[in-house]
Amino acid sequence: MKTLFSIFLISVLIVVSGQNDYDPSVSFTDRTSEIVVSLDEWNVPFDDTRSRDPYVAPDGTVYFAGQRDHYVGHFNPETGEFRHLPLEDGAGPHTVVVADDGTVWYAGNRAQHIGKMNPETGEVTKYMMEDDYARDPHTFAFDNDGNIWFTAQGGNGVGYFNVTTGEANVIPVPTERARPYGIRMAPDGERPWIALFGTNKIATVDPETMVLEEIELPREDIRARRLDVTSDGNVWYGDYASGMIGRYNPETGDVTEWEMPDGNASRPYAVLKDDHDRVWFSASGLEPNKMVAFDTRAEEFVASVEVPTASGSIRHIDFDQRTRAIWFGTDTGHIGRLVIN
Repeated sequence: MKTLFSIFLISVLIVVSGQNDYDPSVSFTDRTSEIVVSLDEWNVPFDDTRSRDPYVAPDGTVYFAGQRDHYVGHFNPETGEFRHLPLEDGAGPHTVVVADDGTVWYAGNRAQHIGKMNPETGEVTKYMMEDDYARDPHTFAFDNDGNIWFTAQGGNGVGYFNVTTGEANVIPVPTERARPYGIRMAPDGERPWIALFGTNKIATVDPETMVLEEIELPREDIRARRLDVTSDGNVWYGDYASGMIGRYNPETGDVTEWEMPDGNASRPYAVLKDDHDRVWFSASGLEPNKMVAFDTRAEEFVASVEVPTASGSIRHIDFDQRTRAIWFGTDTGHIGRLVIN
């Protein structure tokens, strides 16, 4: 494994308050009935396991992480069948993704490894993250080549994992205890964007130079937990601390923010853009959680849906364009599907 110390060449862009078009007003044009087709939930038949981070495989079935009971779950929405694919005790899987060839990859968050699973046999190959900056692989994002960018929240690093060689290059984040958390790819599939949950910053990495750049957001109390990138290249984040959502424009450095319809109590957690450049946020501070959609073109909130079983948090969501379905897991042991227009 290689640790990249190119951070010493880092350029830090500070977005000062004068560049920020800050607008805390709530704009909510309720088009929920027009946008949302259906909401379905299934009880995961494995007790108290925190089913989380579902990911839709190429065949349309869904894999997810059983964080508390150390397994990869598999769900067939056509038949309603669940499978339990066990991992070693203490693995603590945090994220599961599925490659184009059907290979399952998971983050061994508590056991310092990235795992590759054959979904037919359950056989696992472990790639140990020997570098302390990558000691707790957290969230994954595939690039155009099918390799994995990942965050390590406690290790304070961002990594690039080559799925063919099994080699990981790790970049330490300069800000101490920055807690790199959510990660998504830019529309070109080459550049990752990262939410630094422990500070008021987001970050990106130049895939050619492997230099990490931190971007400071204008309010000191902003805590972006997850983010996504719309087709125009703008980066959208949920401010977990203040119940706001924000847009960062990489070309101008401008930041614009909007207050969520339920205000400070919302605690936006999961973030996902759909193919209409609507960005969906889970309002994890509400009981039950809501899924809230923001139309980035009209610049207004357009949908809000209560998820009946979502006590605790909806932590991460995935969009399957083929079926127009947003998939999520809940802390109460359910896998859910929100079908949208």
